[in-house]
Amino acid sequence: MAINQTLPQQGDADTVRNGKGGFVLGMLCCVYVLNFLDRQLVSILAKPIQDGLQITDSQLGYLTGFYFALFYCFIAIPIGWLADRSNRVKILSLACGLWSGATVACGMAGNYGQLAAARMAVGVGEAGGVPPSYAIISDTFPREQRGTAMGIFNLGPPIGSALGVAFGASLAAAYDWRVPFYVVGAIGILTAILVYFLVPEPVRGRFDPPPVLDAGVPRPSFGRAIIGFFGNKLLAVAALASGAANFITYGLANFATLLLMREKGMTLEEVAIWYALAVGLGMGTGIFVSGKLIDRFAVRNKAAYATIPALSLVLALPFFLGFAAADRWEVALALLFVPLFLNSFFLPATVTFVQSEVAPDARVISGALLLLVMNLVGLGLGPTFVGIASDFFRADYGGHSLRMAFYALAPMYLIAALLFLWLARLIKRSSATGVA
Repeated sequence: MAINQTLPQQGDADTVRNGKGGFVLGMLCCVYVLNFLDRQLVSILAKPIQDGLQITDSQLGYLTGFYFALFYCFIAIPIGWLADRSNRVKILSLACGLWSGATVACGMAGNYGQLAAARMAVGVGEAGGVPPSYAIISDTFPREQRGTAMGIFNLGPPIGSALGVAFGASLAAAYDWRVPFYVVGAIGILTAILVYFLVPEPVRGRFDPPPVLDAGVPRPSFGRAIIGFFGNKLLAVAALASGAANFITYGLANFATLLLMREKGMTLEEVAIWYALAVGLGMGTGIFVSGKLIDRFAVRNKAAYATIPALSLVLALPFFLGFAAADRWEVALALLFVPLFLNSFFLPATVTFVQSEVAPDARVISGALLLLVMNLVGLGLGPTFVGIASDFFRADYGGHSLRMAFYALAPMYLIAALLFLWLARLIKRSSATGVA
């Protein structure tokens, strides 16, 4: 029996126009804000946590990077496979409740081991957050609107980071570093309940043409789905390039607050205002603009999915170096604004590209596999590298060891840009020959 695929109907288009699509996107973006806010609290409050629990830069790097990513990345794969065969909204809701409860546990940690265990639990929960959301968006908005929709959804990280900085730093300055974990965790549990009851599950493939399938052909197995993703050179290189870009993003984000406070004289109160504004405006406008650029240029030239991220990374590099070199936090923050704007251009581009390249019933697993590479390389290794490098340089550079670690991170900009240029070349070749 052939798999029946729903064609786009007038009612589907009306769903987007009458605001229901906007409500769904808004709720998903809200969950992503909490996802990233919970994830970034440890990095934002790194200085008081280090002072309270007596942990080193290397331990902080493992905590915010490798330990979190290990569970986040690999749990996301079976969850993605399951979500492609079940209700994606319910999985998203349950995941949000789990990571929010684990966030509360982070605030209760009395030592490094307990905090590490709670962070791993946050990673397990957040593994069920983003991949189902990608698929829900792809089945809520038609292809010509997905770049913008993904761009709006991916405002979650900058909004979450900005709120985390402003909200978390303010509460920590007024009370204690543990309080933000309790408050944010409670808000997340409430949000999970709202998602469960208010967000509808869209029809799979509603805006996609029906595939030509032989009768009786079952859906791909878990193993075949993985092989199919990594066996497609376009998807594999897109994931690798995004991982390299994410290496920069997380290496910078997870230690920027610590660098500004330790080496450039910024206070926690100043972080709550000025760094929060820089993150919110810089990352937020960058992701939104990149989504618009993708919708405008990728329709005419598919290689724009890769050339736009490559160009953005090259342009960001000199400003990143200036940020690391500046002695005053005011100058450093002004220079940092440009990388904050440009560093995440790759995210809407890559996500939209992958979601458009795969079949509707493989979107969640494909999103999970993309995040596996992006976050295993970026989230798992980026902060870990910066933390280890900082401790390595401490003997020779003392109080400027973290600055030197950022200098060591800089070459990754060029590596990531070259990988995206390779992807652009593969896309052009594929468009010309019809072979991936």
